[in-house]
Amino acid sequence: MSRADVIVTNAVIRTMDSAQPTATAFAVADGRIALVGSDEEVRAIADADTELVDLGGATVIPGLVDVHNHHLMAGEADLYQLAFSPTATFDEVVDAVRTYAADLEPDAWVIGEAFGSVLINDFSHVSARQRLDEAAGGRPVALTDDSHHNRFANTRALELAGITADTADPDQGHIVRDPETGEPTGLLLESATIALTEAVDAGLQRTPQRYRDASQRALEILHSFGITAFQDAAATVEIMGALRDLDEAGDLHAWVSSCMLSSGFLFANTPFGDELVERGEEFRTAHHRPDFVKVALDGVPPTYTGAFLTPYLETPEHGHEHCGVTTMEPAELESWLLRTAARGLGAKIHCTGDASVRVALDAIEAVRAAGYSELKYHIAHGQFVHPDDRPRFASLSVAADISPYLWFPGVIPDAIATVRPAEQARQLQPNRDLLDLGVLVAGGSDWPVSVSPNPWEGIQGLVTRADPLGRAPGTLWIEQAVTLEEALEIFTINGAKAMGLDDVTGSLAVGKSADFAVLNQDPFAVPSERIVETHAVETWFAGRKVFTRD
Repeated sequence: MSRADVIVTNAVIRTMDSAQPTATAFAVADGRIALVGSDEEVRAIADADTELVDLGGATVIPGLVDVHNHHLMAGEADLYQLAFSPTATFDEVVDAVRTYAADLEPDAWVIGEAFGSVLINDFSHVSARQRLDEAAGGRPVALTDDSHHNRFANTRALELAGITADTADPDQGHIVRDPETGEPTGLLLESATIALTEAVDAGLQRTPQRYRDASQRALEILHSFGITAFQDAAATVEIMGALRDLDEAGDLHAWVSSCMLSSGFLFANTPFGDELVERGEEFRTAHHRPDFVKVALDGVPPTYTGAFLTPYLETPEHGHEHCGVTTMEPAELESWLLRTAARGLGAKIHCTGDASVRVALDAIEAVRAAGYSELKYHIAHGQFVHPDDRPRFASLSVAADISPYLWFPGVIPDAIATVRPAEQARQLQPNRDLLDLGVLVAGGSDWPVSVSPNPWEGIQGLVTRADPLGRAPGTLWIEQAVTLEEALEIFTINGAKAMGLDDVTGSLAVGKSADFAVLNQDPFAVPSERIVETHAVETWFAGRKVFTRD
């Protein structure tokens, strides 16, 4: 080693590299880690042009990895939309719409998120639509729930979407109606949201610059949390185009893996499926890898659309034998995975119920049997996994893409508890079992389904199985807690491995990109209930500082 551009010393460095777990210094040359070791070893290679960074004993970790988010959607929401907490009451949502609408032009859209799943019933009545009509002053309103699978439209928005009492339910979707009159209440479930999304898109007239601005804003937010690599879990032409344009302009300071949509389920964007896959290579750049497809194999439990092996709790509408269904037949999923595997593409498969997990594993087993042993496969969410299927994750080399932000005690578990048997509802996310079985477990925020992409919320939730923000009491299946070391691996090297990016990031090791975060505290030196207070003071990507906290 003969030169270094940057030398970082006097630090507590947790490298997440099993060959050299800790150090006090490292050197950076040409954006990559050139040497890791003691202060004395690393200082010895400095010359007159080397930038010396003395961190005064601060803790350094690799850049954090978010294996599941919808970054451009989140950036757009931050820049252009009304935001309210999933814990907001229905009245608080109405008040927020009224305040926000007051500053808009008479025909402007009111677009907001995310109302809690526990409010589904509140939004299921015509009176809700009428209250939102009044609050918005006649403007069209489109609100999204915390799962981002369901939306609410007021009267004007329904008109623009072409949804009337005579509109039939679309395949894999449901228009909630008044039981007496049959008129839409405004609540749209799963694929029934597509007509509303199309109406919103037409009204906003999104441009490539708007997409780039939203992507750039999301990157700024992710950097503020120390995140330097992520996977967009539902990529469209517009999203991948924004990433390509940013990278070609020198502005994509992150490693990004994209999952191309397999179908139009939940998304109005086209193209998708084979047509989108054929275009994937148009968007590959130095930092953007369109290496995956995305399958939404079921919906979400609170709206009875997650696919389970056993029935939901009985209701007049769903009866006593309703288990939910998958969006693809098993043979169709197997065919799609084999077809995309032949193109060298892995897959992320959304599964919230244990039946969809089993269908996904069966299809992946067929892909492995066909000889595709190296491709990456993720089962996303996997809130419920039958004990018989947990070992199959390891034997089939399937990563568990988990979003701890969505299951520690709070709104979504409360909503699930109203539709699933109590014993099962208490047993979400068997993370300890999966780790003990040798499964690669990787952490994702699912932002903006989660309000924030802050990894430390997820990390503390994994360790304590409690709400790190103190909004809800108690713990959830405490036996499935993991250690802090394991949790940090889940949000660094494991995520990089799951996305096929561990050749360039995920740990501070010689030859890898110099992606790291300087922290305000050592999370290993504080009580577990204070882990969430950890934050990035600085974030560096490829040896360049991309965020500094004021």
